[in-house]
Amino acid sequence: MNRALRTAATGMYAQQLNVEIMANNLANVNTTGFKKSRAEFQDLMYQTLKVSERSQNPNVQDSTEIQVGNGTLPVATLKSFAQGDLQPTNNPLDVSIQGEGFLQVRRPDGSVAYSRDGALKISGEGTLVTAQGYIVEPGVSFSSDTNSIMISRDGVIEATAVGDTVPVKLGQFELAKFINPAGLRSIGNNLYVETAASGRPINGAAGSEGFGELQQNFLESSNVDIVEEMVNMITAQRAYEINSKTIKTVEEMLSMANNLKRG
Repeated sequence: MNRALRTAATGMYAQQLNVEIMANNLANVNTTGFKKSRAEFQDLMYQTLKVSERSQNPNVQDSTEIQVGNGTLPVATLKSFAQGDLQPTNNPLDVSIQGEGFLQVRRPDGSVAYSRDGALKISGEGTLVTAQGYIVEPGVSFSSDTNSIMISRDGVIEATAVGDTVPVKLGQFELAKFINPAGLRSIGNNLYVETAASGRPINGAAGSEGFGELQQNFLESSNVDIVEEMVNMITAQRAYEINSKTIKTVEEMLSMANNLKRG
């Protein structure tokens, strides 16, 4: 009976974590470049109550084992980097990546983080930055008399000054991709950092082999499917409810066993 209680408790904890992950997905349904996550589970160690026996009699079949599991264990959260829809914004500083790759962002400590959020801004010093003020590589700066900004599909950044007709090239975005992007660690602010699981970044120009193209005046929306998340949440709620009923049933059975002695 104690085993059943522990097993049901692991199931309740697993579904609670599952709902928390789905709640975060739904909370970020309007977050630019957000990538949804899902929980992964494994069954725990089994206890063998009866081992299989091999009979010497050819007329008798070998007996099977009796194994009882001990519940489930959350082992990982898998992030899906499926492409989100591209939404037009008519803002020349908005850039989306259509395909693989991440923008490279310079953090205050000098380390590099990676992002799919292309809602870029110009700082007070004229530098191209994220909404948090982090510099976007290659660290392009615009003059105060900049009239228009053009970003090509291969990431070339050009600007035209007031009174000029010929654009001037200021730099070019270099995208980064990973062998296992699902292994990246989320650190908030729409940023990721590399881990041993993700592997080292592979850099390349936008539009080159294996890298996505840039789309100016567009932003990539979240890849969260609301209907899918709601269905999964209902399933998790039912699983949590069944596990709680298992605990209640075990308690009633233990109570009945105790009453047998009194009777």
